[in-house]
Amino acid sequence: MEFGSPIARGNTADIYICNDIIVKLFHEKSAPNEALREAKKQAFVYSCGINVPKVWGVRKMDNRQAIIMEYIQGKTLGQMYQEEIRSLDDILTLSVAVQQQIHYKKTVHSSGMERMKQKLERQIAAVDQLERSEKVHLMQLLDVLSEDASLCHGDYHFFNLIASNNRVTIIDWVDASIGNIGADVYRTYLLYSQFSLEIAEKYLFYYCKMSELKRKEIFQWAPIIAAARLSEGVTTENEQRLMEIIHDGKK
Repeated sequence: MEFGSPIARGNTADIYICNDIIVKLFHEKSAPNEALREAKKQAFVYSCGINVPKVWGVRKMDNRQAIIMEYIQGKTLGQMYQEEIRSLDDILTLSVAVQQQIHYKKTVHSSGMERMKQKLERQIAAVDQLERSEKVHLMQLLDVLSEDASLCHGDYHFFNLIASNNRVTIIDWVDASIGNIGADVYRTYLLYSQFSLEIAEKYLFYYCKMSELKRKEIFQWAPIIAAARLSEGVTTENEQRLMEIIHDGKK
């Protein structure tokens, strides 16, 4: 299969269009069964009736793991914002409405989806920049926070939302888990604030306005989600910023 140039590059994989299908080709350093793990998550979400690309299969290509899935033609909401096709307020209110449709899905252990608490514990334990005492504090904080059974995307932002045919399709489910929506909302806030505090604050305003969730309930997750983000080693992220969020949460 001829790949050509990727249409997108991510922290874990490159995305290609081949014969009207999408090939998500994972980096060689990816953990074993990473593609299968993500494909199962996406297939489960698809079974819940949420708009996600249908997964056709998982295979090895050029000695790399790959997910073969449905191609959704359209523009991301992020592209629409950059090209000024829609206003920021319109895009954020639409994205919040779609995110809440995800959060309204309550699941059970038998779904096979990873529990958010276990995922966060693993990520905190893997952070090299934190002292053992700091990790213990974060684990204790995680223990007292409410553990829910809501479906959470884990990497939700408007570049992972494709608008086409009067519907929005959500992509990139590698970080999905079952847990507390406050944590998922703060994760989105953290991602937006990396590039624009204005977008982050507007997003948070609309989420709180369109739900019963309060800012305080969301921000109690700040140090934990910042530590989890730190474990990912994303080169575009500001490590000092994340450390400040973690330390501010101890005050």
